[in-house]
Amino acid sequence: TMKNPVPQAASLLLEKLLLLVHVRTLPSGSGGEPPPPAPGYYDTSCFKRGDLLEVPRTLFIHFGIYLGENRVAHLMPDILPALTGDRRQIQQVVTNKRLILGVITKTASIRVDTVEDFAYGGSILVNHMDRLFEDQVLASEEAARRAEKLVGATAYSLLWNNCEHFVTYCRYGAPVSFQTDKFCETLKMIIRDQRSVLASVLVGLASIACLGLAPSTTLPTIFIPFVLWMAG
Repeated sequence: TMKNPVPQAASLLLEKLLLLVHVRTLPSGSGGEPPPPAPGYYDTSCFKRGDLLEVPRTLFIHFGIYLGENRVAHLMPDILPALTGDRRQIQQVVTNKRLILGVITKTASIRVDTVEDFAYGGSILVNHMDRLFEDQVLASEEAARRAEKLVGATAYSLLWNNCEHFVTYCRYGAPVSFQTDKFCETLKMIIRDQRSVLASVLVGLASIACLGLAPSTTLPTIFIPFVLWMAG
């Protein structure tokens, strides 16, 4: 008997969609990266060392740990740490190309950026996840020290080791990702529901048509242009 290709297609589609959480939206007609907000754009006086910062994006949320003095530690997919040890190059703002290649090669870095570079113009929520962990919230200094110890190159997985896993480990002691779990559960419900056969088929077709899914192709050549088009 032939295996149902829909779950596999849906899984691959999930990974590609999760990539978009980190891709910064480029202004229409722009061929380069938009400049980050000027220093002082955010009022950091309300942030405390060890705070968990959330920046809602188009599809998901980006997370970081505030270290004080306008510095945020956050996990970003990035190919550059695997290619060079030049800290000046690595510390430059991560471009879309570096990010996409980092996701593909499963390489990343936990880096320290200014609040402006971290949030990139988005609104910031502070310790919004504390309500979900109640008594598990670690001391603020402990959270900050955990983040500082992890700064540097690291492995990356869209599903198992992303920016949310990083911050929940630092502030709550356990690496979890609620947004990834929720998305996975939604896909499972669509696939398992016999009344949603059409939706399941559409997921598979979307994977094939938009992501170039093929049994003999592990890295479709159209994937990168597709993501860049979505970010444009």
